[in-house]
Formats: sequence, C-alpha cells, structure tokens
Amino acid sequence: MKILFVGGTGIISSACSELCLEKGYDLFLLNRGESIRKAPDGVKQITADINNIEQCKSLLKEHQFDSVVSWIAYTPEHVKRDLEIFSGITSQYIFISSASAYAKPPAINLNETHKIWNPVWEYSQNKVLCERYLEKVYSETNFPITIVRPSHTYDKTTIPLQGHYTTLARLFKGKEVIIHGDGTTLWTLTHHKDFAKGFVPLLGNKKTIGETYHITGDEHLTWDQICKTMANAAGVEAKIVHVPSDYIMKHDKDWGDGLLGDKAYNMVLDNSKIKSIAPEFKCEIPFAKGAKEIVKWYKENESTRTVDKELEKLMDELVLKFK
Repeated sequence: MKILFVGGTGIISSACSELCLEKGYDLFLLNRGESIRKAPDGVKQITADINNIEQCKSLLKEHQFDSVVSWIAYTPEHVKRDLEIFSGITSQYIFISSASAYAKPPAINLNETHKIWNPVWEYSQNKVLCERYLEKVYSETNFPITIVRPSHTYDKTTIPLQGHYTTLARLFKGKEVIIHGDGTTLWTLTHHKDFAKGFVPLLGNKKTIGETYHITGDEHLTWDQICKTMANAAGVEAKIVHVPSDYIMKHDKDWGDGLLGDKAYNMVLDNSKIKSIAPEFKCEIPFAKGAKEIVKWYKENESTRTVDKELEKLMDELVLKFK
C-alpha cells in the first residue's frame, strides 16, 4: 500500500509513521524537513512546503496513492489547498479533525453522531468548518474523504498539564500547580502509539470512505489524578490549587479558550466504531507509564526545559488568590 503523510513527524503522526513501516507500507512524507523528530528510517522523503501548491503538484504528478493523510490542515483554506493538490492522485483523503469539535457539554460515552460545534475555541471552530466543507465536497463530487477526531494524544515530549514544562518545573520545585475547576472533570489521554493502532487500519480501507471516527484511550482520569500521576512520576508531591475556569479566562484567553472550549468538560468517548474497523485496537499504555516517559525525557533533554516567565508570574498570582 502506498501512503502519503503531509507532515508525518508530529506527536501523533510520528507513531503512525513507525507503525506503517512496521507493516511494510510504502510510506512517503511530504514536509519541510524541519521537525525536532527525525523521520524514521525507511520513509521516502519529499521535501516541500505544502502551501506552495505548484511545487507540490509538480513533485507529486507521477504518483498515485492509496491514501493521503493531512496532519497539518487546520482551516477550510488548508483543506481547499489540499484538495487542489491531491484530487486525482489518491483513493482516500484523511482529514485530521479533533474531538474538541464535539458540542459542549458533550454526552458521557459520546459517539460520532454527537453534534459538532464549539462556541468558544477558534481552533475547534475551524476544524468543524473543515469537516462541513469536506462533507459537502463528498456529497457533491464523491471525493473520497475519511475524517478522524483524535482527543488529547501525547508522547514523551508532551506534558498534558497547562503550561507544559512551566508546570512540570513547578512540580519539581515543590510549588503549587493550578488545576481548573474543582479538579474532578474526567479526561481522556491517549498515548500516540496506542492511537496509531486504531488509525493505521483506516488507511486505504474503502469501508471508511465518507465516515468519521474518533480514536481515543479507554482510561479516564480526573485532572487532579492526571496532576498527581505526573507528580508521582517525578517523585514529588502534587500541591494543587483549584481555580475557576472562567476566572482563568479573564486573565489568559488562550488558556481559557482551551478550558471553556474543551478541558472544563467531562470527555469520555465510545470507541465502538473504530473498534469495528480495527478490532486489534487496544490501548495498552496507561498514563502512569506515559508520565514516566515524559519525566525521563525532560530530565535527559536540558534544551527543552524552558519556563514561560509570564505564565509563571500569572500562576503565582492565581495561587496567592485561591490558595
């Protein structure tokens, strides 16, 4: 099977690239070759800027793919660009959307039929607009689309707590850490290697044309539990201070958008649909193990240990007000 990933070296896509190669797929990556993650041995690299439409069309004109996956399309303009490049040279176009697109508040054990729309977060709103555009194109032209909605997917470089290394550094130093709300909201974290086991079976699969799937873990933790799991992995005690999400929104819009548009709600998803296509999909990496990978990686990579001083200042102010 001949596959093209636009991107292919990101948090989620890197694990999918590795699994494709393990399965013997003929995998091409189209990107600028600038990621901190090196492309795995065995891929065929096409170095190009996806926004340079004529360059991409020229480089791809002799190719025909079973599946093209766009890992870096975030707006309808990106999708329109992709369709101009890939129409006629692929039997499947997979758009990576987001589970944050589900309408709020989401249902518990929500499935793919749940309404999509996000009243707060522009990132998610754009993903919804992309989906709607692709569905219209599919209904009018039969262009072979498949839509995938990851939820919160991470790898060893990804700290799931707000603030990323700034927050991990606070844990290391014994400082208080901000958790939104009362810390009891249920959340779903998915290790990128587990995600790949659900995703790769979609590639070139004619049964998935015109369909939408979310792919998420089966472990559900509260945000307090997530924080304490990170602290345990770091060998420290979690000192948690709870701050209302709407108060955070007033002081940091980006942080607040991610909360009121996503993380402030319970997110428990029903994976029945993806398991019907990929019966081998089973999440085997609990966050307790993933957290240890994260801590180890940051301890071994000093250059990545950057503290956001402005965010650190805001967190200190919030701690003083709500402690």
